[in-house]
Amino acid sequence: MPGVGGGRWRRVASQIGRSVAVWVVSTLTMLLLAGILPDFRLRSADGDSATDIAVTAALGAGAFGLLSALVWPLLVRLLLLVPALVLGLLVFFLNGALLWLALRLNPGERGAAAPETAVVVAAVMSAVASATGAALAVRDDDAYRRRLYRLADRRRRAGPPCPDTPGTVFLQLDGVGHDVLLDAVGKGLMPTVARWLGAGTGDRPTHRLTPWRTDWSSQTGASQLGILHGSNHDVPAFRWYEKARREVMVCNRPTSAAELQARAIEYSGHAGLLAEDGASRGNLFSGGADEQALVLSIATRRRGPGTRSRAGYFAYFSDPANAVRTALSFVAEVGREIGQSTRARFRKQRPRVSRGGLYPFVRAFATVVERDVVVAAVMGDLLAGRTAVYADLVAYDEVAHHSGPTSRDAEKVLQRLDRALALIEKVAEHAPRPYRIVVLSDHGQSPGETFRARYGLTLGDLVRAGCGLPVPRRARRTHSGAEARAAVRAALRRPVEEGAEHYRPTRGSEPVVLASGNLGLISFPDVLHRMTKEEIDARHPALLPTLANHPGIGFLLVRSEVHDGVVLGAYGAEIPLAELDDNPGPLAAFGPGAAEVVRRTHTFPHTADIMVNSFHDPADGEVLAFEEQIGSHGGLGGAQSRPFLLSPLTLSPPVADGAELVGAERLHHVLRRWLTESDGAGRPGEAHRERAA
Repeated sequence: MPGVGGGRWRRVASQIGRSVAVWVVSTLTMLLLAGILPDFRLRSADGDSATDIAVTAALGAGAFGLLSALVWPLLVRLLLLVPALVLGLLVFFLNGALLWLALRLNPGERGAAAPETAVVVAAVMSAVASATGAALAVRDDDAYRRRLYRLADRRRRAGPPCPDTPGTVFLQLDGVGHDVLLDAVGKGLMPTVARWLGAGTGDRPTHRLTPWRTDWSSQTGASQLGILHGSNHDVPAFRWYEKARREVMVCNRPTSAAELQARAIEYSGHAGLLAEDGASRGNLFSGGADEQALVLSIATRRRGPGTRSRAGYFAYFSDPANAVRTALSFVAEVGREIGQSTRARFRKQRPRVSRGGLYPFVRAFATVVERDVVVAAVMGDLLAGRTAVYADLVAYDEVAHHSGPTSRDAEKVLQRLDRALALIEKVAEHAPRPYRIVVLSDHGQSPGETFRARYGLTLGDLVRAGCGLPVPRRARRTHSGAEARAAVRAALRRPVEEGAEHYRPTRGSEPVVLASGNLGLISFPDVLHRMTKEEIDARHPALLPTLANHPGIGFLLVRSEVHDGVVLGAYGAEIPLAELDDNPGPLAAFGPGAAEVVRRTHTFPHTADIMVNSFHDPADGEVLAFEEQIGSHGGLGGAQSRPFLLSPLTLSPPVADGAELVGAERLHHVLRRWLTESDGAGRPGEAHRERAA
C-alpha cells in the first residue's frame, strides 16, 4: 500500500511539475512578445517595476491557460454549425478574444493589447504551450500511457461494456497504388509499414501485402461504394449522364452520393460493412455506420441525425492547441505548395498542370485539416471500443493528381501518412479491446500528360469535330474532380459539385461529353435509350472513326445491333465482346482482366452511348487524362487499376493461393468475413480457403 500511495503522489507531483513548466514557458513567451510587439504591453502608462510586469505576465498566462481549458470547448460546441473552414479561421480570433479577457481579469488591469495583436499573441502562446506540454509528455512515457488509459476508462464508463473480441480498423490511403507503396517502403519513407511487412527491419512480419484489381471505373466512388456497401453496380465512371433523369451524376456530389448509397443498399440487400457498431470517417459513403463524421452522402442534411457528419470537427477543434497547430500547419502547407509549384514552373518540368487559384488551399485542407480531423476521430473510436472503423485519408491522392504519383511532393505526403499510421497503432495499444489494423487503397494512379497538352484539344473538341459541330479555337481545360474538392465544398456548405449545371445539355441534339480521369463518356441526350453503333453511324458517320483512329484513344465501347456490344480500335478494329478472350484486339495493351471489366460495364443501365478509354503505353505505364491531372485514375491502363490490401497475419488470407482479388465487391466480402473472425480464426485453414476461392 505505501508503494501505491507513493506512486500516486509521484504522479501528482509530476503533473504539477509539467503544469508549472508550461505556465513558466507561457509567461516568458508573453514577456518576450510584450517586448517585441508595440501594441502589446504588460504595464500601466505610468510604468511599473520589473516585478509588477512579471506578475502581470504570470497572471495573464495563467488566466489564458484556464480560459482555454474551460471556455474553449463550449465556444467550439456553440460554433459547431459554422462551416469547418470558417471555424478554422475563427480559431485565431477566438483565441485573441480569450487573451483579451485574460488581460482584463488581471486585478491591476496593467495588460492591454490591440485586437489584431491579441490574435497574434494568443496564437503564439497556444503553439508554445502545446509544444512544451507535448515535449514533456514525450519524455514521460508513463504519463503518456496513463493519459490514454484515463481517456479509455472514461469512455468505457460513459458507454456500454466493451467486448473482449477484437475490433477492426480499416484505413484507406486514397490513391496509393501497390507499387507506389512498395517503392516507398524500399526508400525508407514508410517505416511503420516496413516494420509490419518485416522489410529490411529484421522484425518478424505482422501483415501481408496483397494487390487487388479494380473495376473499369478505377476511382473512389466506384471502389468505396463496392467496398462499404457490397455493390457498385451501375457506376460506370466518376461522372455520367442519366438520360431518364436528365441529370449528370457525380460521385463526389453529396446528392449523387446519397442516391448511389441508397441504390447500393437496395441492390445488395444489406446496410453495409459498418452496420454493426461501426464508424465511418471522411468517406463518400456511410457503410451503414451509426457514427459518421465528414461523410459526404449525409452532407446535404441540414438538421437531425445528419449533423453528425460534422461531429469530427468539434472533437478536434475543442482543443485550442490542436486548432492553432492545425491552422498554422495549414498556412505552412499553402506556402509549401506555392513554393513547389513555382519551382516546377521555373524548371519547366513536364508534364505539368496549373496549380494556381484555390488549389493551394484545397491541397492544404486535404493534407492537413482533413487528415488531422479524421485521425483524431479514429483515435476516439479506438478509445471508445467500436467494433469496426473505416476512414479515408485523401492527402496523397490530391497531391499526386497535380504533382505526379512518384513526385517528391507525393513522397513527402506518404511520410506523413506513415506517421499517422504509427500514431493510430500506438493508441490502439491502449484501447479497451484489441484491434486489427487493415490498410488498403481504393485505386492507384497512372502518370502521363493530359490529352489537351499533347494534342491541343480536349475530348469534347474531338467529339464536336467528329459530329461536324464548330470547335473552339482554343481548347478549354476540363475541371479536375478530385475527392478533396468535395470535402472542401462540404465543409463550406456548398454541396453542388464544380459547376454541375454546366453539364446539363443546352441543345438536345448536341452530345454530353464527360471526363473521369482517362475515361471519357459521350451521351446523346435527345435519344432516351443507349444508342447503337448503327444509330450513331447513321447520325454522325465520321464520329466513331474519328475517335477510334485518334492516336490518343485506346479503344471505344459501343452497343451493336449485330453483336450486342463491340470494342472499336484503330484501323477499323471491331471486336465483339464475346470474342475478346480469344482476340483482345485493342484491349491487349491493357493487360489481363480488361475484357472482363469492359463486359461488366456494358451491362450497366447507365453506361454511356460511347465509352472512351485513352491510349496506354505498357512500357512506362502512362495514360492521357481527359482532365487536368498528370496523375490520374478512372479508367484502364497502368497502376491506377492496381491498389493494395495490407492485412494482419492473424486474419485469414484474402484469397486462396495463386488467386487474384478482383473487384471492389469481392473485396467487400473479404472484409465482411474478417469482421466475423476472432484472433484464432485467422489461420489458413481449409474453410477459409474455400471462402476465399
